[in-house]
Amino acid sequence: MPASLSLDQLNALDQAGYTLALDGIYEHSPWIAESAWAQRPFRTLTHLKHALARVVREAGTKPQLALIRAHPELAGKAAVAGQLTAESTHEQSKAGLTHCTPDEFARLQHLNQAYKDRFGWPFILAVRGPRGWGLSRQAIIDTFARRLRHTADFERAECLRNIHRIAEIRLNDKFGVEPTLGNLVWDWAEALARHTEGEVGQLTVTYLTPQHQACAHQLMAWMQDCGFDDISLDAVGNVVGVYQGQDPNAPRLLTGSHYDTVRNGGKYDGRLGILVPMACVRELHRQRRRLPYGIEVVGFAEEEGQRYKATFLGSGALVGDFKPEWLEQVDADGITMKAAMQAAGLSADLQDIGALKRNPTAYRGFVEVHIEQGPVLDELDMPLGVVTSINGVLRMTGRASGLACHAGTTPMPMRQDAAVSVAELILAVEQRALQDLTSSHGPSVGTVGVLQVPQGSINVVPGRCDFTLDLRAPTNAQRDALATDVLAKAAEIAQRRGVDIDIEESVRAAAAPSNAAWQARWEAAVQALGLPVHHLTSGAGHDAMKLHERMPQAMLFVRGGNAGISHNPLETITNDDAQLCVEAFMHLLEHP
Repeated sequence: MPASLSLDQLNALDQAGYTLALDGIYEHSPWIAESAWAQRPFRTLTHLKHALARVVREAGTKPQLALIRAHPELAGKAAVAGQLTAESTHEQSKAGLTHCTPDEFARLQHLNQAYKDRFGWPFILAVRGPRGWGLSRQAIIDTFARRLRHTADFERAECLRNIHRIAEIRLNDKFGVEPTLGNLVWDWAEALARHTEGEVGQLTVTYLTPQHQACAHQLMAWMQDCGFDDISLDAVGNVVGVYQGQDPNAPRLLTGSHYDTVRNGGKYDGRLGILVPMACVRELHRQRRRLPYGIEVVGFAEEEGQRYKATFLGSGALVGDFKPEWLEQVDADGITMKAAMQAAGLSADLQDIGALKRNPTAYRGFVEVHIEQGPVLDELDMPLGVVTSINGVLRMTGRASGLACHAGTTPMPMRQDAAVSVAELILAVEQRALQDLTSSHGPSVGTVGVLQVPQGSINVVPGRCDFTLDLRAPTNAQRDALATDVLAKAAEIAQRRGVDIDIEESVRAAAAPSNAAWQARWEAAVQALGLPVHHLTSGAGHDAMKLHERMPQAMLFVRGGNAGISHNPLETITNDDAQLCVEAFMHLLEHP
C-alpha cells in the first residue's frame, strides 16, 4: 500500500485488501474493519471514522472488553520489553513515556496495577491528546489518578472513547490528513486562556477586568489578521468583526458567542462560537472570496453573570434589553458597573448602549456554534449535534417551615421536619421530570441546586429549610406543566407533613426553538461531512436565546471530551472535532 492512502483507493479494495489496509487502526482487532466493510463507499474520512466507531458501539460488552484488553499498559512490561505495535510505540514515545524518570516510572507501575486490580483491564488513554502533539507525563499521571475514582461502567465507556480517539489519529496519519483549521481554532483557544484572573490552569475571566480587556484586544488583533473589513469594540465591550459580502447592503449573517467565563471554567464554552467563524472568514479572505452577503461575528462581552448580576449583558444590548439599573450594580469590591465601564474606556452612556440595538431586517438570522456542555454526544460517539430548541427556564426560591424540636425526644410520627419535606419534594421533582424523558419535544430537567438548614444543629429536627428550584424544558408549555405539577406536589407534601412550603418565582426565560430553515442548513452541513444527524435540545442558556427575540436562530453543538464536562478546567475538545465545526460552518455559509 502507498504511504498515504486515499478513500478512493480504500473503497476500491476487496474485503481482504481493505482489512489489511486498516490493520493497526484498532489494536489487534481486525474484526472492526471487517464489520464496517459493508458500509462502503465511504464518502469522507469522517464517515469512515464514524462507521468504525459504530461497529464497536453495536458489538456489545464482551467484544468491547476484548478490544480494551488488546491494548498495552502505559509504560508497562510490553513497552519495556519492546513488544508494542509500531503504532503504540510511536504514541507512547510522542508522550515521552519512553523517557520517564525512575519516580515517574514507579508511579505509573503502581497506577497500572491499581487500575487493573479495580477494573480488570488496562488503563486506556489517547496519549497524543486532543491536539495530537502528545500529553505531558504529568498530565497522563494526573488523568490516571482521576479516572481510578470512576465506576466500572463509566470507565469502560471512557476507555472506548479513548480508543476511538487513538483510531482517529492513526487514520489521520494513514491518510495523510492534518486538521489545520481545527489546529488553528484549538491554538487560539489555548492562547486566549492565558489571560486569566486565577492561577495558571484556573481560567476565570469576568466582565471588564484587565484580563477580560486583554481577551477583547486579542480577539480584535486576530480578526485583523483574518481579514475582517471592520473591527470595533462597542459600547458594552462586545468585539464586533464584519466581513463584507459582494453586496454591502444585503442582510448579513450574524454569529458569535461570549468570551467571558465562569470562575475556574473551561476554554471552549462560548469562545468556540467566536473562533470557528473567525477561521471561516480567514479562509475566505485567503481565497480572496466574498459571499453574496456579509458575515458579522460578535464576541459577546458578558453572558455568565459572574461579576455583576446582569446575565446576557452583551447579547441583550443587541436586542435592546440592557437594563439601566445594571449600571448601578456593584461587584464584590464595591465597584459599580458604570465605573468599571468608564475605567475600561467605555462611555457608560445609555444612549450609546441603546444604539447597539440591531434592526432584524438587516440580518438573515443568527447562528451559534457551542460546545455541548453535557455528555450526550460524547456517549454516542457523535462529534456534532443539531440543536432543536434551547430550553425555557423557570427558577424559584422556596422555604419550608416546620417545627424545630429535640431530635432525641420527638417521636418520628409527631415531627414537622422541614428538611425531610424538602427531601421528599426533591425526589418528586426528579420523578416528574423523568416523565418527560420521551417527550416529542425533548426531555425536561429539574434541579434543587441550593439546600440549606439555617442555624441547623445535629440534635435538632429542622424547623426551616431553604431551597431553590430550577425547571427547564424545550417548550414553554412543557416547562409550565412541569412547574404546575411540582407546585401541586409541594402543596400536598406540606399538608400531609404539617409544614408550610412557600415558593416564589425568581426567573422566567422563554424557550427558543430553532428556526426550521436554519436548522435544516445545519443538518445539511452535518450530512455533508458524512455524519448522521443527531438532534438534541440545549439545557443551558446561550446568547442565541437573546437573539431569538429579534431574529431566527439555530445552533450547532460539538461534543466535549471527558464525558462532556463543562464549566470546569477539564472541559476539552479535539482538533479533529474543531475541524468539523469549521467545515460545517463553511458549508452553512456556502449553502444559504
